[in-house]
Amino acid sequence: GLRAPFPLPPSSSAYSLNRRPPTLAVMSDVKSASQTVEEPLDLIRLSLDERIFVKCRGGRVLRGRLHAYDQHLNMVLGKVTEEITTVDIDEDTFEETVKMEKRVVELLFVRGDTVVLVSPPLRTV
Repeated sequence: GLRAPFPLPPSSSAYSLNRRPPTLAVMSDVKSASQTVEEPLDLIRLSLDERIFVKCRGGRVLRGRLHAYDQHLNMVLGKVTEEITTVDIDEDTFEETVKMEKRVVELLFVRGDTVVLVSPPLRTV
């Protein structure tokens, strides 16, 4: 929906629908937050400042350090390795040619609507 460019008062319809105001989570939130997972975005919150794996539409795979995210899964990743896999099919022989391109990006903004999967780092108990 549409959002006001300023905080809405508690009597507004956005608050009466029990929705949280839009927020951007950053590393400072982790230090004061509990280490429990109660909703899906908590898993992302616990991965702040750690390397994560992100699979995107179009055969893109990203591995990088999560600096920030929001409720739409827009993310800022640092020291990112991006792999793009494309498959070309020869029209005559129907032979598949798989091509993988790889690049390293210092800082990358990932738009949330391209994200298919986010995997946090492996943790040992």
